[in-house]
Amino acid sequence: MAFLTSSWQIWAILAALFAAATAILAKIGVDSIAPDLATLIRTVVVAVLLTGLVLATGQGRGLGAIAPRSWLFLTLSGFATGASWLCYFRALKLGPASQVAPIDKLSVVFVALLGVAFLGERLSLTAWTGIGLITAGAVLVAVGN
Repeated sequence: MAFLTSSWQIWAILAALFAAATAILAKIGVDSIAPDLATLIRTVVVAVLLTGLVLATGQGRGLGAIAPRSWLFLTLSGFATGASWLCYFRALKLGPASQVAPIDKLSVVFVALLGVAFLGERLSLTAWTGIGLITAGAVLVAVGN
């Protein structure tokens, strides 16, 4: 059972499943309201759920020990998340989920490129081929409808 809770692959698959559910549920939810308001509602729900989780697990006790560098990059990440969510909900408001979501998933390609450029990560030829296929697949799904 420890494998299930410590395996990044399991968590990544769950993240993908929840992201898929997010797209469909958000598309339905944003139908009759402004996309920015929809993003706010989603953000409040996430904040409440995470506050409960952090408090229930005692993780809040380490708040004072967080290094300034972590604060900076987590804050910047929060801004990026907010911008991503605002753009995503606006795209869902304007377009079909089946086309918006694949374009959004080009983030996988961007992460690989940025990981190589800024984190010094190295990708094999097989990984680069996968990045190319992800790009081609996302474009084909998005424009193929």
